[in-house]
Amino acid sequence: MSLRYDEIGQRLRVFRLQSGMNVDEIATRIGISRTALYRFEKGEVVKIETLLSLAELLGVSLPTLLGVEIEYISSAVTYFERVWQLEEKADRIVAVSSPFTFLLASNNFLTHLPELLRETGAEAGSCEPTFDHDVKRIIEILVQRRRSYEQRRPTIVNVISALDVERVLRLGLIGKVRLSPDALAERRRRARMEIEHLARIAEAEPIGVQIGVGINTPPHASFQIFRSAGRQELAISPFRIDEQPNIRFGVAMITSSDEAIAQHQKVVDEMWERALKGKEAASYLRELIVAVETEHTTAPAEATPMR
Repeated sequence: MSLRYDEIGQRLRVFRLQSGMNVDEIATRIGISRTALYRFEKGEVVKIETLLSLAELLGVSLPTLLGVEIEYISSAVTYFERVWQLEEKADRIVAVSSPFTFLLASNNFLTHLPELLRETGAEAGSCEPTFDHDVKRIIEILVQRRRSYEQRRPTIVNVISALDVERVLRLGLIGKVRLSPDALAERRRRARMEIEHLARIAEAEPIGVQIGVGINTPPHASFQIFRSAGRQELAISPFRIDEQPNIRFGVAMITSSDEAIAQHQKVVDEMWERALKGKEAASYLRELIVAVETEHTTAPAEATPMR
């Protein structure tokens, strides 16, 4: 087995951040200097005994730290940071998302996202100080991911579901159920803006971006495949930041298993073959916008969205 110490260092960093322990505490507990720990995170060769001690201290398995099996990630902050690392190296990103992938969202979406994420904590009655910290860190990571994407422009293939699009148009971009009629109308307006933004991208067919709109029932779990020269990774996650976001509960998985990637690529290929693309996809998305908007203007106002 050939170990990629640069990738081990990346995983070591995100699991250190997830642990809540600072560098000095970790270094002291395993008997190394803080300088050595930073060098390990930058990809310097490290003894297997030290890695074993680090894995035990950080509460992860050694195979997970080495990246030879599946990485299990129970923190949304850690997951989004790992995705950022994968995007930094990827030449091609394939995403099956619900209802859109973050990298293709509008700038307005990122502007309103902190409010959307904080609503999820309010709905759950959360007053944990760590929750607000997590929201801030996630936004920081997402801003960096957007900047990196705009600089590097890897190819993106995004397959979305018409059913998911229709749902977000009906409910709006909401983080909690109980909203006033005016607030709910505003959230639906934001959803319409995002779907119209996607329609413009699909219609323009810019170089390096492909959007397919699937009419059939989508997979229940969103996933992404990151490809670069000699490397490919699959990320499956319950964490989401678009409609009805979830940054609190779940376990994400990242793997480089050839079998897992091949099976998920097969799903992508089948969905893509049946999906609407280009101007046809844009037209369909706009038809959904008009249909749902017509329903809202003719139906009695509701205090809360239907679930």
